[in-house]
Amino acid sequence: MSDPGDRLQRWRPGQGPSRAHLRRYHNTGLANDCPTLPDSARGSIALSAGGNYQLREICLHPAEVYVKGEPASKRQEAQFVPGKILTRFTTSLDQVYGDLTVSGDGLSFQEQGGLDFQLVTVLLPGGEEVPFVFSSKELKAKADGAAISTSTDFTGTYRVPSYRTSNFLDPKGRALTTGVQYAQGLVALNGQDDELARENNKRYIDGTGQMELSITKVDSNTGEFAGVFTAVGPSDTDMGSHDPYDVKITGQLYGRLEQA
Repeated sequence: MSDPGDRLQRWRPGQGPSRAHLRRYHNTGLANDCPTLPDSARGSIALSAGGNYQLREICLHPAEVYVKGEPASKRQEAQFVPGKILTRFTTSLDQVYGDLTVSGDGLSFQEQGGLDFQLVTVLLPGGEEVPFVFSSKELKAKADGAAISTSTDFTGTYRVPSYRTSNFLDPKGRALTTGVQYAQGLVALNGQDDELARENNKRYIDGTGQMELSITKVDSNTGEFAGVFTAVGPSDTDMGSHDPYDVKITGQLYGRLEQA
């Protein structure tokens, strides 16, 4: 396994990086990168039906983010527009793990935990900033075959938690469980205006996304695999105040297969 920046060495229990190592890579952003494999890693890992397996140390590093905005004309279809990632050094999901089952119809992965969400903001060409939750929570993905190989593609859905929590106060002091319900000057409307009602009445809203994990490199000796991923999920809605954008995230994938 290649080692971009030495951070990607996996420290065993009771061990850890030296102080010199930490000083060398402090504030470099390398901790946000995922491990990778050499291009020569073109192996395959056969799996037994009914066996107990886990995918561990899954790392997803966003490289590009696209946001589907409103079309300039009603005759046009909305298209994904590339955005610039503003969030620094804390965009990757890491140490994600879950159970892998093998059956007659292929492979099934169920995510169970890890550092499985990050809060990310991107800047669109027009100057708008779009926040969203990059997540792999409760990912349920399936793939064909009975082996982990360079042609394995997992596809499934995952949960996107709310960007805001119930105690977060917006600029008008409104929240779900704290603060006030109405902004000053709007009390007389009694929430009858639909748009103002959405702004005033905060809701905790989960979303659902689609993710594809495409494995392109496999080391059959260590059980490691690498590849690329694509995820499409909703952006933040400010707790129901507005409709979400569709956000597409693409980037690098790394993980390791273990027998449970």
